[in-house]
Amino acid sequence: MVNRAPIKALAFDVFGTVVDWRSGIARDAAPVLARLNRSDIDPHVFADGWRKRYQPALEEVRSGRRPFVILDTLHREALEDLLRHHRIDPAAIDDATLDDLTHAWHRLDPWPDSVEGLTRLKTRFPIVTLSNGNIALMLDMARRAGLPWDAILGAEVSRVYKPLPESYLATARLLAIDPSELCLVAAHHSDLAAARAAGLQTAYVDRPHEYGGRAAPDADAAQDWDVSVGSLTQLADELCR
Repeated sequence: MVNRAPIKALAFDVFGTVVDWRSGIARDAAPVLARLNRSDIDPHVFADGWRKRYQPALEEVRSGRRPFVILDTLHREALEDLLRHHRIDPAAIDDATLDDLTHAWHRLDPWPDSVEGLTRLKTRFPIVTLSNGNIALMLDMARRAGLPWDAILGAEVSRVYKPLPESYLATARLLAIDPSELCLVAAHHSDLAAARAAGLQTAYVDRPHEYGGRAAPDADAAQDWDVSVGSLTQLADELCR
């Protein structure tokens, strides 16, 4: 952190950094797949397939090919595409079931260190979300998981999806601080690389189980981040001295 501006706020990526999306989606998909008599589909593979559709859906908005829509909408569309991929007709499933499964993204569990780490970090810094998740999603997740955000910011507020530079710069503007005074906390090297390019400070949190133990798809984007830790409690140890 040598020659860096003092950190005035921490902004957090959420999916994978603060919460375990893969286990949560698999948990909620399993009974639906069972009711469909599709025991051949591994719920964790189903979760991976859903997540795989995430960035292509965002890119349609980032590129300007489609107007801004919230992540809940993109998740529902991706779910229907994933079902068709597995030769399941979404039209044969009632809307209540599809809506509930889409909202599995609202019910993700935090990593074991997340609540304690965030609570400790909050004693020193404002802590906000900088997520592609929409406000209702982030709010439901926070209330269920006990995530003590000071504010829910991100794509629905800025109307821009990461990793476009404006997503990071808008967050700094909303907090009335310089980008160099904002630190992004994330488990994804590509997210941190984009934040650094926009002038933010960077804190990497290693989440080796995000992809079930497999290497992260953006592992080749790793850099020498300002801080690198193995948990949010370790980040609190580093920043709350």
